[in-house]
Amino acid sequence: MSQRIAIIGGGAAGLMAAIIAARSGGDITLYEHNASVGKKILASGNGRCNIVNTTATADDYFGTNPGFVSYALEQLPFSDFITFCHSIGLLLDVKEDGRCYPLSNEAKAVLNALASAVKDAGVKILIDNKVTQISKMKESFVVHTHNEKTKYNKVLIATGSQAAPQLGASEDGYRFASSFGHTIVPSYPSLVQLHLNSKIHNKMAGVKTFAQVTLYVNNKEVQKVQGDILFASYGISGLAILDISQKASLALLKDQKVMLSINLLPRFNPQELSDTLHQLITSVPNHTLETVLGGLVPAKTVIHLCEAALINPAKTVSSLTPKEITKLVGLIGNWKFEAIDTHGFKHAEVSGGGVATKEINQKTMESNLVSGLYFAGEVLDIVGRRGGYNFNFAWASGMIAGKEMVK
Repeated sequence: MSQRIAIIGGGAAGLMAAIIAARSGGDITLYEHNASVGKKILASGNGRCNIVNTTATADDYFGTNPGFVSYALEQLPFSDFITFCHSIGLLLDVKEDGRCYPLSNEAKAVLNALASAVKDAGVKILIDNKVTQISKMKESFVVHTHNEKTKYNKVLIATGSQAAPQLGASEDGYRFASSFGHTIVPSYPSLVQLHLNSKIHNKMAGVKTFAQVTLYVNNKEVQKVQGDILFASYGISGLAILDISQKASLALLKDQKVMLSINLLPRFNPQELSDTLHQLITSVPNHTLETVLGGLVPAKTVIHLCEAALINPAKTVSSLTPKEITKLVGLIGNWKFEAIDTHGFKHAEVSGGGVATKEINQKTMESNLVSGLYFAGEVLDIVGRRGGYNFNFAWASGMIAGKEMVK
């Protein structure tokens, strides 16, 4: 007799597990509280869906024990993932940096292929069906919804995290896990914008530029990245900010001091920038500082740079003192802002924290506390870097759970 299995959550991990388990002969029912499965898949990658990254290793993940992902990643090498994608009719566009997208460049293609494969495999999909409780009676699990209670041999919790509640994200998975005695590591937004303790960021709202961002936690440098930044009314955004947001958000959760150092001209070292300013002073001695700086950095930042340096932007560059030039060079390369909050779960792509991995068997995704209870994807205390890594773990952990549950 085939195993009766309930999968709670129709995201990436849940859909992968459902397909693998059903193809292996399991009697699978998938519960999804939204009106359709895969809403976060549709929204990922700005509608393009960075489905996986060919370079993924444990170094690309964070959590209490990021090494937990190693076995799962080994079980789903990229060649096997390509084979799986072909089996559901999905072709990929592989970029030089390891990022992969559907060939159509549309997230909808990924979701359509997965949803069709789930149906083809014979999975029973219950949409608009919110699970309110999961309990265990002897050797069976009972899945409670508003309308009924149904018994299963095994249950997979693949409910995701709190990130993007407008897409249906919730804390349900943590609540279910906790009811079975599992430890929940406090969650926090990741791949998220940051709020600044500043009087000028809102005046520079809309300024987008390439910069180097250095993150300091309790005055210690912990990360340095280069990429786009975007000043906003609430603080700062951009790909470089998303890249440092995991460490920044976790530090804020712990009430640590978080500082950002922004280098507006990372292509120059301090000496090169100083030489460039002196050349400009020689070439255009009668031009104002505001005009000259406007040729180096975004115009909307100039007044505020000058204000921070206590220099009148209307003065001619020939009247700058050596001390003022040194101060400007230092500020352009090291403009500091304090981060005091994140932009919240609503704007986060993923979140850190979740079910403690020390209580999960990394080779089966089964609970070490409750036989027959499994976990996969973002509900676990694992969060990846930007670039397809979170999907990597969702597919891999979902695949392992799908295989193991039918045994």
